[in-house]
Amino acid sequence: MSEYRVVFCTCPDTDVAGNLASRLVAEKLAACVNILPGLTSVYEWQGKVESDPEVLLIIKTADDRLPTLIERVEALHPYEVPEVIALPIEAGLPAYLNWINDETRPQ
Repeated sequence: MSEYRVVFCTCPDTDVAGNLASRLVAEKLAACVNILPGLTSVYEWQGKVESDPEVLLIIKTADDRLPTLIERVEALHPYEVPEVIALPIEAGLPAYLNWINDETRPQ
């Protein structure tokens, strides 16, 4: 099992994305969050196919911080059901992975 995760989370706009990213880093739940604007999400919601512009967050975190990260996203996110999908990081530059660990330790 991997010690690190990359998490995808979509947001409705750059303001929400920036606020969420800043909070996750400040609260030591994420080492780094990339904000990628300009995507379109197509999905079905409540029986209707929707197409909306969104901003994607790519969040790097330690595995043991993931449950709290998910709770915070759910509490801070404006969507009724926010996208939070975590994938294991199988390999990486050891110094970077160590940095993720260091940055996600509560003080």
